[in-house]
Amino acid sequence: MSLLLNGQKVLPAAHKPKEVEALLSSPFSYMVLLGGHLGQLKNLVDLARSHGKQVLLHADLIDGLRNDEFAAEFLCQSIRPAGLISTRASVIARTKQNGLLAIQRLFLIDSDALERSYSQLDRVRPDFIEVLPGVIPDIIGEVKERSGIPIIAGGLIRTQEHVKQALDAGASAITTSRKELWKG
Repeated sequence: MSLLLNGQKVLPAAHKPKEVEALLSSPFSYMVLLGGHLGQLKNLVDLARSHGKQVLLHADLIDGLRNDEFAAEFLCQSIRPAGLISTRASVIARTKQNGLLAIQRLFLIDSDALERSYSQLDRVRPDFIEVLPGVIPDIIGEVKERSGIPIIAGGLIRTQEHVKQALDAGASAITTSRKELWKG
């Protein structure tokens, strides 16, 4: 499955249009867009695509759009990113139906939440799971083994050592908004 990310280990996560623009000349094939204003999304995704970049759009963080399966349908059909990231199973299911990469965001809050997540993952079967925070190597390995789904680690990854630990624990890639970690 990591071949779908072209083997890319670091997925730079942009909050603002200027950050997306800065990534256009980078060696990265994939980037994460952490929301933004609904009116800007199509232009940003099209701009990235025109530079050979694939955008993974975080559906839960879009200003002006409700986070449900109808919004996912709109994003898939009208904005056409490479994939959507969401905490919501209905958004992930609709993304898969539209043939885009579906990334289920999973917050590691406590053991009960983790156990409930496993049953949801069994039902929805996303292409990837984004585990947050991504600085808990033992749990990254557990989620990968138990789900059988490739893992992306994100959240609180602040150093190269954090990147190494997440990848060594079994993550296929990491997401980060820290520019100092945006190295190919």
